[in-house]
Amino acid sequence: MKIRLVSSLAAIGVCLASGQTRAADIYLPMTPTVQETSGPEGWTFTFAPYFWGAGISGDIAQFGLPKVTVDASFDNIFDHLDVGLMAIGEARYGPYSVIGDAIYIKLSGQTGSPVGNTAASVQLETSTFAGLLGAGYTFMEDEKYRLEVVGGVRVWSVESKLSITGGVFDGRSRSDSATWVDAMAGVRGSYFLTSKVYLTGWGFIGAGGADLDWDVAATIGYRFNDTVSAVAGYRALGVDYNSNGFVFDVVEQGPIVGLSLRF
Repeated sequence: MKIRLVSSLAAIGVCLASGQTRAADIYLPMTPTVQETSGPEGWTFTFAPYFWGAGISGDIAQFGLPKVTVDASFDNIFDHLDVGLMAIGEARYGPYSVIGDAIYIKLSGQTGSPVGNTAASVQLETSTFAGLLGAGYTFMEDEKYRLEVVGGVRVWSVESKLSITGGVFDGRSRSDSATWVDAMAGVRGSYFLTSKVYLTGWGFIGAGGADLDWDVAATIGYRFNDTVSAVAGYRALGVDYNSNGFVFDVVEQGPIVGLSLRF
């Protein structure tokens, strides 16, 4: 069966500058790039809320109820999004960085396209938290670009409720949840086209509680001044989790935009 649903996870980044544009002055977190200004002790800190509007496709299931196939595009996001909260933060010291990325979304949707006589309609409500904590090390850089290797963990917590009307499962409703941790590794990079305009991208892959967990993106950013910058691009994230009848096997992808302030 198919259900119209949209997921929003998100990512933005930031480009903040001080002095001349150098690769040593930029950072690229899980989300796009930021220009750094070192504090008195050599540490720099950045915080940015962000939004990523994405379509979702894949399978969601709970023990005892039929699998629901989700297939929805980005243009329906506001029809199904109940809550969407996202933010990142980074602390950097020279070539080393510590990265945090937190996402919480709550969605709901309904389908009227049954498979056979199993159901006349299915209502799906789902809440998802995904949090990444990682550490990075810059292994290559010059005046225009930086490449960094990153390792860390991503924690997932998913709760969903399926309610079926009609067919052989008429009146059935079940809530279920799962929490798991995946080890993640990958690279991220940035390249300045001019002192104002830059490109960024990243790729991560991992596994653990899930059979597969991956995240890729490409963005373009513009630095307005030392404090404010904006980015836009495209991100795709996928996870394949299946345990004890609980299935969360989805791919989410769509455009990202953002505005960030440095403090």
